[in-house]
Amino acid sequence: MKIVQAPRASAILYDLIAAQRDKRPWLLPANICPIVPITFLKAGVPFRFVDISDNTLHVDLDQVADHVKTRKFGGLLYAHTYGEASTPNEFFSTFKNIAPELLIIDDRCLCVPDLAADVRNTSDVQLYSTGYAKVVELNFGGYAFLNDRVDYQPVHLPFNPRHHEMIERSYKDAINKPEKFIYEDNDWLETEADVPSWMDYQQKIETNLGPSLKHRELLNNIYAQRLPEEIQLPHRYQTWRFNIRLKNKQAFLDAISLSGLFASSHYASLAGIMDDGQAPHAENLASHVINLFNDKHFTASQAERICEIFSENFS
Repeated sequence: MKIVQAPRASAILYDLIAAQRDKRPWLLPANICPIVPITFLKAGVPFRFVDISDNTLHVDLDQVADHVKTRKFGGLLYAHTYGEASTPNEFFSTFKNIAPELLIIDDRCLCVPDLAADVRNTSDVQLYSTGYAKVVELNFGGYAFLNDRVDYQPVHLPFNPRHHEMIERSYKDAINKPEKFIYEDNDWLETEADVPSWMDYQQKIETNLGPSLKHRELLNNIYAQRLPEEIQLPHRYQTWRFNIRLKNKQAFLDAISLSGLFASSHYASLAGIMDDGQAPHAENLASHVINLFNDKHFTASQAERICEIFSENFS
């Protein structure tokens, strides 16, 4: 098992997919973070979105299996919706039996970061992030555990911070409108910044993880106790942020905004925006779920005010 680091998890992803000789399309969940398919676009590696399961909220494994049996695909990127940590190891093993040459990346960027590889994990890559809005937010850094069969060659690319801002604005505009995203390559991907040694990096993660989880638990308890239980997602989806599902999502977001606070809406279905096709389950989830903040940028009093806003407007 190898450990690799980079300034961003997306830089590791780029290095991984750019190094693969197999240029068949990859399978991605339709509710993935937009920077993932944009990384594939930068690497010139095609992809296809797969809808999520209405039961697990993760990529629909039955649909993935049907695609894999065609032998037309080069890999699978599995993501953990809202940081829910369970891993379909049995499916990964079945996947490899069907097509042993295919690569599986287990994208755990929204999960609590582990500092040792999970030996039970049957994917080829376990990928983590400590960037902005992650469980441990260091504002830099990604790392991955790679099994020995994975070819990994770091690529050195020019970087312009302004280009990164441009690409963010571009994909957010496409999602908000919504309209087809047109990718124009530039120097948005940071690969060259210095990263701490693995020992120092581990220490930074360990130092920040405890306070992060304690603060999240504090705010999550406020939300769990003061918001109706029927609108809350199950507990296993609540570490990264506290997620609720509402019929009239926009009305609550507007009420929060009018009060000078904020909440978020992650992640939209990218089917039809960054690729053709539809993903009705991912679209339905995105149309109803609100992510309430529970990180270090949000206080207990702000969380209490969010609950008051809900009571004032929707009780």
